[in-house]
Amino acid sequence: MPDPIHQFDINRIIPINVGGWDVSFTNSALFMVLATVLTVGIIMMATRTASLVPTRLQSTVEIGYEFVANMLRDSMGKEGMKYFPFVFTLFIFIFMCNMLGMIPGAFTVTSHIIVTAALAAMVFLTVLVIGFAKNGLHFLKLFVPSGVPVLVLPLVTLIEIISFLSRPVSHSVRLFANMLAGHITLKVFAGFVVMLLGTGTYAFLAPLPLLMAIALIALEFLVSFLQAYVFTMLTCMYLNDALHPGH
Repeated sequence: MPDPIHQFDINRIIPINVGGWDVSFTNSALFMVLATVLTVGIIMMATRTASLVPTRLQSTVEIGYEFVANMLRDSMGKEGMKYFPFVFTLFIFIFMCNMLGMIPGAFTVTSHIIVTAALAAMVFLTVLVIGFAKNGLHFLKLFVPSGVPVLVLPLVTLIEIISFLSRPVSHSVRLFANMLAGHITLKVFAGFVVMLLGTGTYAFLAPLPLLMAIALIALEFLVSFLQAYVFTMLTCMYLNDALHPGH
């Protein structure tokens, strides 16, 4: 069976070494650039000929816009719309990377923890900066929930601090683990099809893993969207904590 892990190998395309640091242009970087170029290109094409009677492409982009905008309004109110560019960029970038990873032979950028961890760390630092910039030291109210009895307040505060510091971990691992596990499972069932066809004797069983692989492909498309949605929704919730730490 083909190695299901081999699809996640990072390969250098343009070797670059700067001061002893390996900053080579890799297949991972290539697909991140491709995701960015495709996103910008699609949005520019959709908005270049914007009209009251939208084309299919314009309608698709407008649906994506409203989808993210509604997330912000529901979680943060109208005040949250000032962070729309940041949140929308996160959603569309992750979604496009996930979709590109569904192309046979393509590289799934979000299946690497270093990528998802970088995105989660960016969100975490953004929340800290906004929280202290807007609320000052009152941002620390986030760790002191209102209405908690004094006797258990130290324990609750410690739990809140640990929970806050663990956000980047859960934020990044959730996206990484789902994409990694899904693609490994899909590759395994696709390998079963090849193995059964190669045996000759048991070739008649090949349709079974093939049907499972088809079902998994449909599921992976759904997961690709859901994971982009979940990552973005959690970002909205964390930003809301930065704006309203006492709530």
